[in-house]
Amino acid sequence: MRKGLAKDLSSIPSATGGIARLAYNRLRDAGADLAPVMSGAGLTSKDIQDENRRVGASAQVRMLELAAKEMQDDCFGFHLARDFELGEIGLLYYVMASSERLGDALQNAERYCAINNEGVRLRVSLKDRLAIGFEYFNIDRLSDRHHMEFWLVSLVRICRTLSSGRLAPNQIKLKHFRPGTPSDVRSHLGCEIEFGANRDEILFGAAIGALPVLGADVRLNTLLLRYADEALSNRAARRTSIRSQVEDQIAQLLPHGKANASEIARRLGMSRRTLARALSAEGAAFSGVLETLRQALAKRYLRERDLPISEIAWLLGYGEISSFTHAFARWTGSTPTTFRNLRDVR
Repeated sequence: MRKGLAKDLSSIPSATGGIARLAYNRLRDAGADLAPVMSGAGLTSKDIQDENRRVGASAQVRMLELAAKEMQDDCFGFHLARDFELGEIGLLYYVMASSERLGDALQNAERYCAINNEGVRLRVSLKDRLAIGFEYFNIDRLSDRHHMEFWLVSLVRICRTLSSGRLAPNQIKLKHFRPGTPSDVRSHLGCEIEFGANRDEILFGAAIGALPVLGADVRLNTLLLRYADEALSNRAARRTSIRSQVEDQIAQLLPHGKANASEIARRLGMSRRTLARALSAEGAAFSGVLETLRQALAKRYLRERDLPISEIAWLLGYGEISSFTHAFARWTGSTPTTFRNLRDVR
């Protein structure tokens, strides 16, 4: 079981970081204190300033949660998604915008969404009605409100922009809890949201998928689909990257207390300096990879009720439970026990 868990997490999902950068800019413009937000999310100024640098998908989720607290805006994700330039989404948006019909655009989004975020997958169905579902992959969905709400509003905005119409969903379901739909959010979306649902989903009428996309360009779409296929292939190639190899080795060595850069470099047949350069070329550092993997493994292990916290600490390479507890509190703001109990309640 434990070997399987480590294998499942051998590649932590990443994202382009566009949402994190939008949040950063919103905080900066408001004169908010950026340091605790960035530190709490495990992100650096280089992660934000280098637009070609991908970030951990979980780190982006965490940043939005912390930014909402710093801004004292309980609807931060909703508000952040209402007014950004959709073109900032990049290739994925232009693939959608050049598609012939709205249903085609959304199916293209389903196919290529991993280019932007490996941790969120779209599921689009055109049977009976147009359904857009969201699935999380190796991200803790229960820790997320604002990131999901950002995706929700962004998808509705894209549907309206591409069809040049004031589309209102028939129904919206979200897994996380709120006591009700905030009035400004209800006004913007045109419907109530069912919170505490068993899925994350936007539902439109069946005819919506057949709506023509304003400005559709078949030739451009063919060209962009080719670029998107190449980009998706490049993301798949990440499984053989130096980072993924390092993650594999870390997962194996953590319980033995040997997950250090020197030992992993030796196992990969290179010097420590060469390993550092190779990771840097992929926009990573050994300490960051170790921290991110430990955090993801910790959350995964805590879901296993038969694993005592003392054993989880050992599996993660901590000699003392207190060391694990302090690290987990730094990552999440809660203790391992609180995290586990909260999941049970929900």
